Amino acid sequence: MTTLRVVRGDATAEELAAVVALLAASGGSPVEEPAAVPSRWARPQLRAPLAAPGPGAWVASGLRL
Repeated sequence: MTTLRVVRGDATAEELAAVVALLAASGGSPVEEPAAVPSRWARPQLRAPLAAPGPGAWVASGLRL
């Protein structure tokens, strides 16, 4: 635990409480956030291969899974 000491001046209890609140709100060590889980829809196995460009490619693009 860290202690605070008033070096100069005459701080009131309210002023000390405000300083302590600011220091507490500024945070100490960063909180680790859990790693984001990728969506199952983003799996590369679900992506269909692209149809070769050329005549009938638009039909072939709808037929591939």
